[in-house]
Amino acid sequence: MSVEGAPHLGELNVLLSEFGLKQLDPSQETRFDAYLDLLMRWNERMNLTAVRGRGEILRRHFVECISCAQALPHGIAELMDFGSGAGLPGVPIAICRPEIAVTLAESQSKKSAFLNEVVRRLELKASVCAGRAEFLGKRFDCVTLRAVDHMDAAVGSAVGLLNPGGWLAVMTTQAARADVMSSAGEAMRWQELLRMPGSDKRILLLGSRT
Repeated sequence: MSVEGAPHLGELNVLLSEFGLKQLDPSQETRFDAYLDLLMRWNERMNLTAVRGRGEILRRHFVECISCAQALPHGIAELMDFGSGAGLPGVPIAICRPEIAVTLAESQSKKSAFLNEVVRRLELKASVCAGRAEFLGKRFDCVTLRAVDHMDAAVGSAVGLLNPGGWLAVMTTQAARADVMSSAGEAMRWQELLRMPGSDKRILLLGSRT
């Protein structure tokens, strides 16, 4: 995969090291290079993310989503990123965990077009569902959610998309923890929460469906 004009991302591995996370290999670095380039260029034309500075994208988006990818249990074959938006955390998961077939579910046509371009350019083992995830008619080993609209309703819908024993991974805040767990209902068995790198407020909630 060739990337023209992509910024050098050696600092991303420096950040990962600072937070005690596994560093990227050269192929993964190249893909994150391309992803950052696409994200910043498309963000000039449409609102993919309110975080616009290069360094802030690395720290706030990439490091956090890489930590999620590394925390996901082994044995996940198929994963849906519910309300994928700019592809966070679905694209970093596809880069860091190539053994997982990732579905990026995004109902807004402009954002789904961006995701299709990311999948094509990065040559990812991923597909884009350009519609509502609830109507896909398929279940997954894992569903991820991060910064989706109407999070409580989305969490309830996401649980219905899980296989028995499947994992729900919700990137949220400590303040919203109780609401997320309540919205998921009694079918979930929750693990101890994981704090996101560089934040005392943001957490990763991991639960398995009984």
